[in-house]
Amino acid sequence: MDIALLLLRLTFGFSMAYHGLNKIRGNGLSGTASWFGSIGMKWPRMQALVAASAEIVSGLLLAIGLLTPLACIAFVSLMLVAIITVHWKVGYFIFLPNGGWEYCASIAVVAVALGLIGPGKYSVDHVVSMSQSWGPWVAPIALSLTMCHLFLSYRPARQ
Repeated sequence: MDIALLLLRLTFGFSMAYHGLNKIRGNGLSGTASWFGSIGMKWPRMQALVAASAEIVSGLLLAIGLLTPLACIAFVSLMLVAIITVHWKVGYFIFLPNGGWEYCASIAVVAVALGLIGPGKYSVDHVVSMSQSWGPWVAPIALSLTMCHLFLSYRPARQ
């Protein structure tokens, strides 16, 4: 079980960190900010910086198993924002043009599961005896943060 948790944490953690790094390196933060603006996010440059930072930091935290519930909350929030702002209207399947919400939902579910189970014994949290007692709150906290974030900063164009 602990090896499985380690594999999940490393795979999803480093993948998310790399995704965030790509927001900075790919087309640069300006390109990401421009895209955020085009989908209806207020303050697109700040949104791009916060999203990239959240992906990098939460990805690295999850990979090493440090503050695992916080990393999982960030993962779920990031994926919910992606689903609501971009992928929901496309449909479920990732292979659809512009990508459906299948992949984002899978990442969110993995994060909720890791939040509930904990990072396992091959983690910094385990080494420092960090309590995982608030793991069941991962999904409700993430949903609350996501809704607040979208209420304050998402203004999609009316169709």
